[in-house]
Amino acid sequence: MRLILLWILNAVALLAVTYLLPSIQVASFGSALLAALLLGLVNTLLRPVLLLLTLPVTLLTLGLFIFVINGLMFWLAGSMIEGFVVSGFWPGVFGSMLYSVISWALSSLLVSGKN
Repeated sequence: MRLILLWILNAVALLAVTYLLPSIQVASFGSALLAALLLGLVNTLLRPVLLLLTLPVTLLTLGLFIFVINGLMFWLAGSMIEGFVVSGFWPGVFGSMLYSVISWALSSLLVSGKN
């Protein structure tokens, strides 16, 4: 049940990002649910491999290259789903940062509301 609630909160976070960044668009709540699911899968399966492959560049940039990887993963999810549009690389980077912050805040509300 907690996993489903986190999935819904991530979809809400994605909808919040679309209101704050006009270059990212989500057609409906169903599209946001699908995009949140795809983002979770991409970040679970593909992101660790990319982090390992780009470890030298990440070390040279003192970890800043991770923002590039996150933006590319966000942009990739936007290109794979019909109702989720990320209009470029930089909107993907800023959208992924904003999505992470909003998702973290909503998840922490869930944890603090449990106590």
